[in-house]
Amino acid sequence: MPTTKKRANPSDAPARKGKPISASRSEMSEVVLPATTNQLGKLLGGHVMHLVDIAAAMAASRHANSYVVTASVDYIDFRNPINVGEFVILKSQVNRVFHTSMEVGVKVFSENALTGERKHTTTAYVTFVALDAATQAPKPVPPLILKTAEEKRRWREAGERRKVRLAMRYKKQRSKD
Repeated sequence: MPTTKKRANPSDAPARKGKPISASRSEMSEVVLPATTNQLGKLLGGHVMHLVDIAAAMAASRHANSYVVTASVDYIDFRNPINVGEFVILKSQVNRVFHTSMEVGVKVFSENALTGERKHTTTAYVTFVALDAATQAPKPVPPLILKTAEEKRRWREAGERRKVRLAMRYKKQRSKD
């Protein structure tokens, strides 16, 4: 397994100009229409995943100021259904930057258009790689500037998810050899 340079904390990042997490925060919403629902009038899980990928890409691109591509989806948890006629609202932000990649967290909510009631429906973690516009090769991403205890917690947890993701990737590669 290749070795990677470990950073003890975010302040050990290379001397690139950092950006606060707030610079990456993105929000998008749309009305759930019958064409994207199942026979029960619930938003299709595949459509939710599509929206998650778009919302996450917006946050990643904002942070990296570049094109980004999806590298992996570590986790997606469907907690509550979203009904036809409701609004689906997605909130995303970069949780952690590695070198050329970054983890983005996405929370999805439904909102009843008549009552205003909101429900947390989905959580996802998606990893993106930043690409150079000219060469389309991976490019370094600015480090994060962490300000709150919540941001630091999300940063730590993203590191743990990355360890698991990479261990699984290398385990699969070894089993193919």
